[in-house]
Amino acid sequence: MHASFSYRVCALFLAAMLPGAAPAPMARAAAMAVTLTRAPFGTLPDGQVVERFTLANTHGVRLQVMTYGAIITAIDAPDRRGHVADVVLGFPTLEDYVVNNPRGSLYFGATVGRVANRIANGTFSLDGHVYHIPRTEGTNALHGGRRGFDRHVWHVEATATTTDGASVTLMRVSPDGEEGFPGTLVAHVTFGLNSRNELSLHYRATTDRPTVVNLTNHSYFNLNGEGSGSVENEILQIHADTFTPVDAASLPLGTTAPVAGTALDFRTPRRIGACLRDGGQQMRDQHGYDFNWIVNAAPASAPVLVAHLSDPASGRNMDVLTTQPGLQVYTANALDGRYTGPSGHAYRQTDAVALEAEHYPDSPNHPDFPTITLRPGAIYDQTTLYRLGVEPGGTPAP
Repeated sequence: MHASFSYRVCALFLAAMLPGAAPAPMARAAAMAVTLTRAPFGTLPDGQVVERFTLANTHGVRLQVMTYGAIITAIDAPDRRGHVADVVLGFPTLEDYVVNNPRGSLYFGATVGRVANRIANGTFSLDGHVYHIPRTEGTNALHGGRRGFDRHVWHVEATATTTDGASVTLMRVSPDGEEGFPGTLVAHVTFGLNSRNELSLHYRATTDRPTVVNLTNHSYFNLNGEGSGSVENEILQIHADTFTPVDAASLPLGTTAPVAGTALDFRTPRRIGACLRDGGQQMRDQHGYDFNWIVNAAPASAPVLVAHLSDPASGRNMDVLTTQPGLQVYTANALDGRYTGPSGHAYRQTDAVALEAEHYPDSPNHPDFPTITLRPGAIYDQTTLYRLGVEPGGTPAP
């Protein structure tokens, strides 16, 4: 298997820190473009201690990730006036993440697995064996079952700092049969931040039996700032000509369709809200956007630019680059004001947009889709980059 660009990037991060190496002396900290700190973030009812890591560069960009659920809890970024705000939805405390998400229904900032998105009837076949995953969304298995990867404490495998960036690698072992999935899966996620305001998420996994795996991050973005209201005026561009149509249960029909002439046509930049109230069947069934755009014909060897998001009010913008074949775009359709973020404001529908780079939904049941089967000896290896920027003059809303 050829080495990907993402693997080389993370290798540079990890090479800077040998196992057992002592922490960098304070004299070196000033030379680092990105600092990395760790601190306790709380304790779970079973006594497990959860840590949170903070990666911060000299441009005011800061990434926070905790070991519970390998969850991104905050992404701070400056606007055109230099004002820094958190641009992802989340909660202020660990208890909020545990109590407000009893069945894994929100996934704020979470690493989702073993299989992200939906599996029809919670059932799939692999090598002649039928496997059953707990149904958590009607008849669907959603985001890994009742207790997916977002509901476990991950092990801190490594941290690294270089003159250009910093990273933390989290790991968990998903045992054979967990949530019905076959094989012991060893999963790693490396969260990185560099001096170019790029947040990198590098996923790797291996298995001892044939299994299926589809990992992603479920951060909800609002570039005007968490708790600032609807993202309908934010400008989105998606570099995709086709998408996978779904039925009323959000399951793919097994076909692809052109975005041209539909509410899903973001080939040229336009407001998220421009067609949000489109009366077509697809939009009615999903209550907004919750679709998979085909952004790469097959998994790419290096991250490809697949989407651009910008906010006219603040001037913040973000590129999304990935090796994954699909991009699930979700306009927080299920938020109804019951949950309150760190800002103290209640979250409602369209208060954010999730840009989930992943394989297609229900892939195990559609042989024509890019496969998510992982076999012993192979390595699941995917990377997604979120590149933050600012537009001094803003972007006029069309």
